[in-house]
Amino acid sequence: MIGFDLTINLSLGITLFAIIAMFFAPLKLKSNLAAFSIQINAALYSWLCFPALYGNVVEYSLNAGNFMGNIPLRIDALSAWFIIIISFTTLTGVIYGGGYLKAYQSTKPELNLHWILFILFQLSMIWVCMLQHGLAFLIAWEIMSLSSMMLVIFEHNNSKTIKAGINYMVQMHIGVVLLTVGFIWVYFQTGSFDFNALHTFFNGNSNIWLFLIFFLGFGFKAGFIPLHTWLPHAHPAAPSHVSGVMSGVIVKLGIYGIFRIITFLKTDFLLLGEIIVSVSVITGLYGILNAAVHRDFKRMLAYCTIENIGIIGIGIGIGMMGLGNNNPMLYYLGFGGALLHVLNHSLFKSLLFYSAGSVYQQTHTRNMERLGGLIKTMPKTAIIFLIGAIAIGGIPPFNGFVSEFIIYSGLLEGMKSCSLNQLSLLILTFAGLSVIGGISILAFTKAFGTIFLGTEREKLVHKPVEVSLRMLFPQYLIIAVMLTVSFFPQIYLKAISNILVYNDIHNFQHYGFNHSVSIISNISIYSFAFIIIIAIIWGIRLWVTKRKTLKYDATWGCGYVGVIPKAQYSGKSFSKPLSKILSFIIIEKKKYNEIKSGEIFPNERKYASNYHDFFEFFFIKTLSKRLIYSTNYFKFIQNGRIQSYVIYGVVFVVIIFIITALKII
Repeated sequence: MIGFDLTINLSLGITLFAIIAMFFAPLKLKSNLAAFSIQINAALYSWLCFPALYGNVVEYSLNAGNFMGNIPLRIDALSAWFIIIISFTTLTGVIYGGGYLKAYQSTKPELNLHWILFILFQLSMIWVCMLQHGLAFLIAWEIMSLSSMMLVIFEHNNSKTIKAGINYMVQMHIGVVLLTVGFIWVYFQTGSFDFNALHTFFNGNSNIWLFLIFFLGFGFKAGFIPLHTWLPHAHPAAPSHVSGVMSGVIVKLGIYGIFRIITFLKTDFLLLGEIIVSVSVITGLYGILNAAVHRDFKRMLAYCTIENIGIIGIGIGIGMMGLGNNNPMLYYLGFGGALLHVLNHSLFKSLLFYSAGSVYQQTHTRNMERLGGLIKTMPKTAIIFLIGAIAIGGIPPFNGFVSEFIIYSGLLEGMKSCSLNQLSLLILTFAGLSVIGGISILAFTKAFGTIFLGTEREKLVHKPVEVSLRMLFPQYLIIAVMLTVSFFPQIYLKAISNILVYNDIHNFQHYGFNHSVSIISNISIYSFAFIIIIAIIWGIRLWVTKRKTLKYDATWGCGYVGVIPKAQYSGKSFSKPLSKILSFIIIEKKKYNEIKSGEIFPNERKYASNYHDFFEFFFIKTLSKRLIYSTNYFKFIQNGRIQSYVIYGVVFVVIIFIITALKII
């Protein structure tokens, strides 16, 4: 096997070559060059990761001089799981992106910067999973955040895109501040930035406060409530291949960080597990409620990411409660379901963003209310979106069902053995997860029906056509992997079981979840048999009708054939009852002049409405306004007069001299 040091050297060498060659490559080959670099890096690191999944931990020490000393690099089973997911998703993203960006009249410098940043984005995420040194980890984390922010603002001529990028950058740096506080706290207590110093810290100190600091820091990246407000802005603003990768893997790096810190914990598992479960249920419910009412389909998908982070968080919380209760089955089902859902969400969410990007590329709108009937002109994209919608709804036979079934099994297992207060929490969580699943089906029924079914609601400038094979191929690849999870879940669950054994805090024996695996396998077999039966019936029908003359006619219109596009059920009308019931959470702002009672022949009116994020509307915007209001009192300092600025410098020097002379500092 290639050594760790040789892998790093080859990876860095190929990355440097691709970056330099990007400036000289023809416009048409730039995406191919980026795909080449990303594919090689994915292959190199995956070569190390597959053995690591089965216990062959790979370690390497990088000498960073006197300042940082030796930086440990380590690929264990947990790192390997996330690196493989990162590698696959970025590979599909770069292939899709090469076709997606052809519709843009981009200049050569813009494409150079975009693909260079995409290469750095992939590499920084992989290094985040390998680095086991606090300062080095923060540097890689910062490169990952900055490169992704620059990818988000690809359409930099749009002021909303720039605003979304700045919003993302500010919130990521708040998270970095919290992570920095956590690592510095450990350093002051142990004298080391090595991740193994966390063992020492948690052995001798309270586990709760440091874990919560790290949870908040990583929670900004993951998108837990109320740290989520960057997601609904950044995902719609970014190009769709960037949105797919960000939703598929970058938010999972927050989950990776939480998992990594959990492996060092020593106490307080039960309390922290209950906190995580509570936050996660709220996150999941809040995310899917907002997804159900939004008509911007990329913003809808962004809120669905928040929902699925909540589902993953529920699994993490159940696993921690298993540790606290010394319950191996609960430990395996909770953490196992969470890790599998990390993979599943990366698959079907990137698939949904890619198919949504195909719609946007052909229609130049993200407003589903302007669309309709696209299944006639984009049938392949419609079927792909439908598969992603079924998967994200947790419906068999697709992969979303498998991980959600394991998490449900964990909740039921916990109800058998937990105390009364834990039982109450788990029952409420079970109910919340059920509601999340139901509203998810509603949200995607609305989205698919409004976008692809019916007739077109507006005449678009350009007639939509099916996208190129280059954009469809990575989506087919994702579906193939999704089906392997659906029909052969034991392969993935075996790898996850190994991860949990090698990172086991309580040294549980390999209890596994064979019973759940058996049930899932049987359901998958029955689902597969059902699909085969449908395919056979369809084949028989085609064989019977092949030699017969087919006559096509209009469907009976039930006595009403004068259908107009505006009479169709819209996305707004589909979700209106839900938004009215929960209007205290789902904030709707309307622009409409009401018809007065005496107005017999009313004039023409226009109606517009949009939904605001509850936390952003009531908390973040209010805080921002107060900060701006307060800082306006100090505008006189920046008055444009050079004399004033010179005086500021003199006063500063005098103050420093006085406090030094008085030995204050």
